[in-house]
Amino acid sequence: MNADCLFCKIANHDIPSDIVYEDERVVAFNDINPQAPVHSLIIPRKHISTINDIETADESLVGYLVSVAKKLAEKNDLSEPGYRIVMNCNQQGGQTVFHIHLHLLGGRQLAHLG
Repeated sequence: MNADCLFCKIANHDIPSDIVYEDERVVAFNDINPQAPVHSLIIPRKHISTINDIETADESLVGYLVSVAKKLAEKNDLSEPGYRIVMNCNQQGGQTVFHIHLHLLGGRQLAHLG
């Protein structure tokens, strides 16, 4: 845990959040500025600043983030119509909180990425 990290504080329940899922490895909560009807963030409890900081030992944890995203998509009836998961890296990649996290977005038609 990083004492200065917003997401570490959320995972530790030091800052209130609309938590939609949690277990011993991850916490998922609704984004405070949603870009879709469903917009949840899935974070590991372990502090990892960026994708560039993921180590071999973290590979199963990162895969687990995707599994939790799938479960939340199913829970929100997004599986069949579809959804998007996104992970940003560093400033030019759109990362604003430096603790890796997946965005789960769905509930409306999302724009094509090109």
